[in-house]
Amino acid sequence: MSFVRSERKCIEILRILKDYQEPVGAKRLSEMMAARGFVLTDRAVQYYLSYLDDTGFTRKIGNRGRVLTKAGIAESENALVDERVGFVISKLEKLAFRSNFDPETCTGNVAYNLSFVPEEEAEGVTKAFDDVIRSDYGFFTSYKIIDSDPRIPKGHVGFITVCSVTMDGILQKNGIPVRMAFGGTMKVRDNRPMGFTELIGYRGTTVDPLMLFINSGMTSISETTQTGNGTMLANVREIPESSEVSVMSIAASMQKAGFRFPVTTGCGVMNVRPDPYRTSIIAYSGMNLIGCGIERGYNIKTEIGAGNISYSKFEFK
Repeated sequence: MSFVRSERKCIEILRILKDYQEPVGAKRLSEMMAARGFVLTDRAVQYYLSYLDDTGFTRKIGNRGRVLTKAGIAESENALVDERVGFVISKLEKLAFRSNFDPETCTGNVAYNLSFVPEEEAEGVTKAFDDVIRSDYGFFTSYKIIDSDPRIPKGHVGFITVCSVTMDGILQKNGIPVRMAFGGTMKVRDNRPMGFTELIGYRGTTVDPLMLFINSGMTSISETTQTGNGTMLANVREIPESSEVSVMSIAASMQKAGFRFPVTTGCGVMNVRPDPYRTSIIAYSGMNLIGCGIERGYNIKTEIGAGNISYSKFEFK
């Protein structure tokens, strides 16, 4: 079965449902569609869901909501691929703009990723996250455990981790133009970063590069936290060469507030192509926490760039 592929709203509904194991209701779908730029009433969402039921792409589970059928999963993966190029970076840039954290006063909002796991796995995931933070391979030294968010399925525990695009928002609000360039895998030896082994540009992909590396088994985050040798996740950002001194001053303030960056800065560092006018900022990704848990066999589901939250919500151990 198929339908007119130009129907973007249907495609977005299919993509949202694909990210969830549990049924999703019309009200929650309406909220998530609004976050993606599609403002729909619950009634309008119900109309689209009825249409998707008729095409065989979704199936209603009692009063709990909809799930994708096999045909729906295939459609969500194949439809409008060309239009999805750049979607990831656009979403992250929006979150960066909404991040107004002030490292001097430790007030304001940071961007976050939302993950959830079955309740029986929460203790093990907490240990995995703590190991990454203890080893200084994360982006931030805290995370938040929640269980009352409507996005978290019954019988699961949620984890909020700080997304590194928070840094982009801080730099932009200090007048420094910054560009998220690449996500990559960083080789580590004796706890020292040696250079990137793989890089994917954020502006030419339909999926998040770091999640792709995790799911492809191209990282060894858990091993690195234990031995100091392995492959971690890191991002490359680019700033004007003349702003490097200002960026390092801001970074020093952020480090006092619990952030862990940069790994290094410079032109042509860590195997990154040199640019005579721009300087690279290399930082470990907050996704190292998620990757460590997945490598240890836990069933973690993550929404990257799930929103913004007040810095004050985090507690430091």
